[in-house]
Amino acid sequence: RIALLNNPGLQARLAALGVADAERVQAISLPNPHLTLGRFTNSQEREIERTLAFGLMDLITLPWRTQREAERLQIATLQAAQDVVQLAADTRRAWLRAVAAEQVAATHDRMVEAAEVGAELARRMAQVGNWSRLQQAREQAVLHEANSQRARARLAAATEREQLNRRMGLWGQQTQYQLAQQLPPLPATAIPADGIEATALRERLDVQAARRQLDTQATRQGWSRASAVFGDIGLAYSRNTATERATGSSDIKRGWEIELPLPLFDWGGAARTRAQAEVEQSAAQLQDTAVRARSEVRAAWLTYRTALDLARQQQAEVVPLRQLISDETTLRYNGMLASVWDMLAEARNSTQAVANAIEAQRDFWLAETDLQLALTGTSPGALQGLTSGAAASTTPQGH
Repeated sequence: RIALLNNPGLQARLAALGVADAERVQAISLPNPHLTLGRFTNSQEREIERTLAFGLMDLITLPWRTQREAERLQIATLQAAQDVVQLAADTRRAWLRAVAAEQVAATHDRMVEAAEVGAELARRMAQVGNWSRLQQAREQAVLHEANSQRARARLAAATEREQLNRRMGLWGQQTQYQLAQQLPPLPATAIPADGIEATALRERLDVQAARRQLDTQATRQGWSRASAVFGDIGLAYSRNTATERATGSSDIKRGWEIELPLPLFDWGGAARTRAQAEVEQSAAQLQDTAVRARSEVRAAWLTYRTALDLARQQQAEVVPLRQLISDETTLRYNGMLASVWDMLAEARNSTQAVANAIEAQRDFWLAETDLQLALTGTSPGALQGLTSGAAASTTPQGH
């Protein structure tokens, strides 16, 4: 809601819709009539001509032009609605990324804490001669790597927050808001695949705009030839006064005239061909939009379903498995069967598993946003890939 009310780019596009409405009102208004005044003199008389003329075709085609301009305004409204839906989806994606980035940055803080403990213990053991310089250097390398990952995570969190600020049109003190602590939980059930293509063809705004465009061009085709041939029909009323210089008597002439173009060279064939080509072009664009909508909604649903399965796997299997390994390592440490280094390594691995689960949860909600956009909005563009598995980095193992 903040983005829709405050984003300056969207306000500019909505202002363009007001410009389109003003053009519609101007197009359906009758043009002003033309008043012609003339004064002619010779040695015997003085003549004054008065002519009031207006375009007859403008009056005849007024109902058709009104319908046509209304269709154009509806197309412009659908295009503006696409901008609104696109901004809403982009803002939701920015919010999801910002919240997830802060959660991941918090997990890297815990990874650095574990690495600092390991590096400090290694330093003390090296001081008393129980560890070699090589073993201490390995733990210091783990600490440096953890610090580097935390710095990148904090940069990602700040960058994603700025993306969200830009979408919402905020600056200065307005950016000092508090984000949610965590992402929404995963849904219990997935959106079924049945009927998603029919929903996209029925609800998508770009499909509706293409269908409106085809209807407008088809209606225009019937008038194209007549307007090309008889578009300049004019009707005029004249009142002329002639005054003799010698006697001062006046003679008034009244009458009307109609102006018709003679179709000697142009019979409207080119205009008819152009109108037919425009109809064929609009039909092809509608078919292309429908095919793209079907493909995009299928791809979006596959991405959505895969992201949901991966996120559930991370939360229900991977994270509990890592917790089990950590608990078992703690038991073995208490029984003097595992070292403190094993515990620290498992602590880092468990924290990395939590970070991967957060990223998988973020990827699911991004895919859900793309699916909703593909179902009822417009083309989402390149779908967001599943990056959790590819981006998951392995933490160096301690000795």
